[in-house]
Amino acid sequence: MTNFDINKLTRTNVLNMNPYSSARDEFKDFKHEMIYLDANENPFDNSVNRYPDPQQLELKELLAEKRDVKVENILIGNGSDEVLDLLYRAFCEPYKDNVITLPPTYGMYEVLANINAVENRAVILTDDFQPNAEAILSKTDENTKILFLCSPNNPTGNSFSDKIVFELLSNFSGLILIDEAYIDFSEKDSWLLLIKEYPNLVICQTLSKAYAMAGMRVGILYASAEIITVLHKIKPPYNINILSQEKALKKIQQSTLDFQVKKIILERDKLFEALKTVDFVEKVIPSDANFILVKVDDANLRYQQFIDNGIVVRNRSNQPLCDNCLRITIGTKDENEKVIQLLKTLQYA
Repeated sequence: MTNFDINKLTRTNVLNMNPYSSARDEFKDFKHEMIYLDANENPFDNSVNRYPDPQQLELKELLAEKRDVKVENILIGNGSDEVLDLLYRAFCEPYKDNVITLPPTYGMYEVLANINAVENRAVILTDDFQPNAEAILSKTDENTKILFLCSPNNPTGNSFSDKIVFELLSNFSGLILIDEAYIDFSEKDSWLLLIKEYPNLVICQTLSKAYAMAGMRVGILYASAEIITVLHKIKPPYNINILSQEKALKKIQQSTLDFQVKKIILERDKLFEALKTVDFVEKVIPSDANFILVKVDDANLRYQQFIDNGIVVRNRSNQPLCDNCLRITIGTKDENEKVIQLLKTLQYA
């Protein structure tokens, strides 16, 4: 990659600031029974009366082992949205800097740009939902700080070409964020281990999808130790509560992930084939995620028909390249059967 300098990339006020030091940051020895009178906590024990570990060290150690990275390469956030927001606040100067997003894609990238007063330069994907490297690089300037790549992409479900991603890694001098929320449903390998080779590469993952923990809000960011150090300066001290940390540890240690993911992929393939036989379905997009994007004759009509029959899908027609498209999440076997039966009923109605 070209001309990556973490100090030039980081906002000046963040470089110069001293991070908040919490009570639990200052005293980290939890090996012995101690009397804790340092954090103004309620002393009556109910399992959540104490502040959680602000560094989530036990969870990071487990993730480091699972992902073959070091603890200093990991930041954990209150959902992926928090770690994405931290990137904006650490590296993007309001009313000056810009980021690049690739619609159709995850809408929070643009929302966070607007919240942080950062220009969002949208470069629409190609007709086959791939990044246009030439167009992306032509949109960059000295104030372009982050390029957001969602792969597998939401809402299209496809993964991005390795060749195109490597081209961008070799020619883009800002941060390249690859959002891998759906990577566990893909046959492609994660880009995670390449953070050792590309200092500007940032990987975002989550426990919300494959790990079935959307309600616990645990997002994970992997990057160089230098990037993680900057983000830790502005991270809220107790951003992951005790219950989420404990639940995440147990869930990751369980052996149910592969079983559940394989079932979802099996159901995804079955629904994919069923959708191709429906006369009002014009196109079904192959998916590496836990959902399928489908182009129909009239998305508003079909969306309402799903609702009327007790099934909620997502109408993505407001996204570029997604005119008359519905996004259908893969449910349980029984739920998917109801979708297939409804499609057959609507087809002959």
